[in-house]
Amino acid sequence: MSISYDWYRIFHCAAECGSITVAAEKLFISQPAVSQTIKQLEEVLECALFLRTPKGVKLTAEGEVLYKYISEGVTAFSEGERRLTAMLRLDAGEIRIGASDMTLEFCLLPYLEAFHGEYPNVRISITNNPTPQTLELLKQGRIDFAAVSEPFCRTGFEVFPIREIRDIFIVSAKRKLSEDIAIADIKDELIMLEPDTSTGAFLDSEFRRRGICARPKFELATSPQIVGFTARNMGIGCVVSDFADSAISSGTVAEIKVRDPLPPRNICVVRDRDTRSIAADRLLEMIIKSL
Repeated sequence: MSISYDWYRIFHCAAECGSITVAAEKLFISQPAVSQTIKQLEEVLECALFLRTPKGVKLTAEGEVLYKYISEGVTAFSEGERRLTAMLRLDAGEIRIGASDMTLEFCLLPYLEAFHGEYPNVRISITNNPTPQTLELLKQGRIDFAAVSEPFCRTGFEVFPIREIRDIFIVSAKRKLSEDIAIADIKDELIMLEPDTSTGAFLDSEFRRRGICARPKFELATSPQIVGFTARNMGIGCVVSDFADSAISSGTVAEIKVRDPLPPRNICVVRDRDTRSIAADRLLEMIIKSL
């Protein structure tokens, strides 16, 4: 049998109020409309749901049974509406982001701080994977958006360049090199990130374009490790400049001004065209408007 939810809602309100008149006032409808709806419901269910008394209405035994289950449903609907309203107002919700240590620290963090200050009840979860895995999570709808560094495949995504970054070569302050030096001259002394990263792909592409076959002395998991190894004079580091700024300022390492510097690239926010949450849209709006 198919019965309108509105009928059940009116029945529930009348049972809660114990009065047709009070229920009508609470529901902002007329008293005859409430009475007619209850009458129709009783006809469809083929039983009396209320006893009419001088003081109002009282549930019959059948009405008590129906009320027990309808009450649970109305409560569930109301809770669903409440939670949805909270999400729409950003009083609740979740944002799932894919980001590397670099894109989080040097791009996203200020935006996350501002967003959290405005919407403190929105939960934010961040997954950390190399760019190819992060973009696969985005395709699968398991994250709302990603913050990744170039290069990467843009097909099927909306891409917003957020910040320019520069890859540099650094050397221990203990070591002196010729001022006139090319990348090819240092290719076998390099300390680099592991190849399954966007940075690794970028360097491989640039080296091949220049006809350089690099054989790194060390391939490490993180950029801070590269700076640390370089400071100990274990090779020549290749790292995004932001990671080396502090060590350069303190005199621990120095930047090598090569004749053929690597071109700049970008940190980008990437989103699928269809999959994201309301809260994620608001955060993305904050980021994009700041550009």
